[in-house]
Amino acid sequence: MPLLNYTTSVPVSRSVQEISKALVKAGATSIMQDFDSDGVISAVAFKINLEGNDIAFKLPANWQSVLEVMRHDGTPRPRLTPEHAQRVAWRITKDWVEAQMAILQTKSVVLPQLFLPYAVDNNGVTLFEKVAMNPQMLLGEG
Repeated sequence: MPLLNYTTSVPVSRSVQEISKALVKAGATSIMQDFDSDGVISAVAFKINLEGNDIAFKLPANWQSVLEVMRHDGTPRPRLTPEHAQRVAWRITKDWVEAQMAILQTKSVVLPQLFLPYAVDNNGVTLFEKVAMNPQMLLGEG
């Protein structure tokens, strides 16, 4: 089965803008873009206020993984470029954010809850990365 959005022609800037708009509409108080050393956008960083505290989040789009998947899926050669993989990665991320916003609309969750794995500490390490490095965090002393 082909990867979602593998035929997209939507520019990265538009997908990131749509993500940012959705986050602000849902209550994000700050939005920033992170770039890698080549000037390619690597993450959308944002803050959400939770009970008077600003919590930082970093939502990445790993285009390198997308490119690898497309190579193995038999995606046509003209689409096997870093630029196209970036478009696909951010479009998938945009769709995922929109799905999260739909869950938020049901009022069955709160915004920080949706993005908790992407919460970052002062060193830029996500909660998921911390737990992955130390799975015992989830188990406690039991």
